[in-house]
Amino acid sequence: MKKNIIVPAIFIIYFIFAILMNSVGIVILQVQTTFGVTASDASLLEGFKDLPLALVSFLVASYILSLGYKRVMLYALAAVGMVSLLATQIPEFWMIKVLFMVIGSCFALIKICVFSSIGLLTSNSREHSSLMNFLESFFMMGILSGYFLFSLFINDENPGDIRWLNIYYLLAGLCASSMLLVMLCPPIDSLVDVKAATDEDIRLIGMLRLCAVPLIGLFAISIFLYVLIEQSIMTWLPSFNHSVLNLPKSLSIQMASILAGATVVGRLLAGITLRYISWFRLLLFCIISAAALVLVVMPLANFTATDTVTSWSQAPLVAYIFPLIGLFLAPIYPIINSTILSALPRKKHPQMSGLIVVFSALGGTTGSIITGTLFENYDGVTAFYFSLVPMVLIVFTLLYFKKMVAHYE
Repeated sequence: MKKNIIVPAIFIIYFIFAILMNSVGIVILQVQTTFGVTASDASLLEGFKDLPLALVSFLVASYILSLGYKRVMLYALAAVGMVSLLATQIPEFWMIKVLFMVIGSCFALIKICVFSSIGLLTSNSREHSSLMNFLESFFMMGILSGYFLFSLFINDENPGDIRWLNIYYLLAGLCASSMLLVMLCPPIDSLVDVKAATDEDIRLIGMLRLCAVPLIGLFAISIFLYVLIEQSIMTWLPSFNHSVLNLPKSLSIQMASILAGATVVGRLLAGITLRYISWFRLLLFCIISAAALVLVVMPLANFTATDTVTSWSQAPLVAYIFPLIGLFLAPIYPIINSTILSALPRKKHPQMSGLIVVFSALGGTTGSIITGTLFENYDGVTAFYFSLVPMVLIVFTLLYFKKMVAHYE
């Protein structure tokens, strides 16, 4: 019974934070006209989101079990709801920075609670991997919904219109609703021995010890590289559609949803495919396919017509094909996370979840800033060609990661 209540609750919370966290690409596009900031300055929003995410994860992860997962999630939802309401009343670029700083900090708490809860709600690695894939698929559904929700509040006729900020009234309401749902749940941490929270191994020193394990270090590099790829594309795809493919803003945002949709499909297909082939072969195929797609599609973007596009039917073929890269990038993150979490005892899941968030955040910030700088100094096509570099590197890290996992087991 506890599982039947808790699982839908954490899925819905993850869905809401998917909209909030991954709206940064849309907001980067908007603030350049609304507040007159440059592309490189706008790219700093990723840092305001991800650096607090990394810091909070590192400092707090080891203590969340002591505080209680349910209580921590309620605090995080309340904080995000309040700052969302403030953003509608203070239409300034600095307030947008504060907004993402709070969103990032609170998502750190939510993600650690959710990832740790999965370990408590599953009994073996197969169940863990399955639930993780479904959770990440649901997260992508939230991102997909976010593209359409934000596009409804954007006025193509008046680029400087600040009324797009009214979307945060809706998001604040969703946070309040999800708080009521969490209140109905039993304490999630009642499924584990809370006395373990007082053990030295799960305090901050335990997280530092994990960092010193070669397997964990290689895992961290792999996660960093993957998120660098994912966020450099996902965050800047609306800007690519607008500045390179000459789509209006609302349509640029809507068509970026193809990436999220492709990612959902990719993760669902991965759950089926993993029954028949090894996770390493699947990931190797996915990375090679993603790199091939970049090499084939990016040259086509240079020949896009300059005529005004007003609907999906008029959009160039590149706008449909390139986001399909999500099919191939999709399985990497949940598979690597599930592999490492399944290899560790449950009492170490909060610290490991914290490390996942830390290195994910660092990768996301690095990817967004590099891509934003390339956008400003060169062009969007050059910026997306950059994703080939971490794709090559992650192949080598995954090769060694596979060998270490086999040795560890």
